[in-house]
Amino acid sequence: MGLDIITILEMAPAAVIGLTVHEFSHAYAAYRLGDMTAKFDGRLTLNPLKHIDWFGFLLIVIAGFGWAKPVQFNPINLKNEHRDEIIIAFAGPISNFLLAIAFISIARILYVSNFFHTSGIGIEIIHLILVWGVINFGLFVFNLIPIPPLDGSHFYMTYLQDMHPRLMMNLYRWGTFGLFVIIIVENQFHLNILHLSDFVGSITTFFIKLLHFN
Repeated sequence: MGLDIITILEMAPAAVIGLTVHEFSHAYAAYRLGDMTAKFDGRLTLNPLKHIDWFGFLLIVIAGFGWAKPVQFNPINLKNEHRDEIIIAFAGPISNFLLAIAFISIARILYVSNFFHTSGIGIEIIHLILVWGVINFGLFVFNLIPIPPLDGSHFYMTYLQDMHPRLMMNLYRWGTFGLFVIIIVENQFHLNILHLSDFVGSITTFFIKLLHFN
């Protein structure tokens, strides 16, 4: 994906919104489950500046996938440590999934309007909102990958913390590096190692057809 001004203008707002809501959802879930850490860290907010990791943001613009500053929580404060950690982890991706559906639904509403359906600028606006939907589907799928430190890894990492803490630390250490290498290799050599674009494309196509775009 080329890093040109049009790409940046299309993807940057969706990345900011998607990452902000994603991290806020982590913080809010932790707060509702009894842990105040994220609140005390100032993460229980929709202010993007509290959440955006600029390198992860840049990767979204370049590669379509990236991350924000991780929300911290203290498992000791959770009533059911393993279950609640998984809930906190999955709150982020689910928020992106709901955002994506919201964007595509808005695009559908505009699509049936005579002005937006027949004018050039209207079609461009619809296209832009659909792109925002695709970006959030991308964040949803990307964060469900079971590679540390992504949210999908918490499904088993929360148990490894008790069973094999050394293995957990090694997975965190090398998982981030490996994930970064995969993203760069995919984009530089046009490979499809994780098949994320296939998954995102399939999900997007399904919902576009479900909302009867024609």
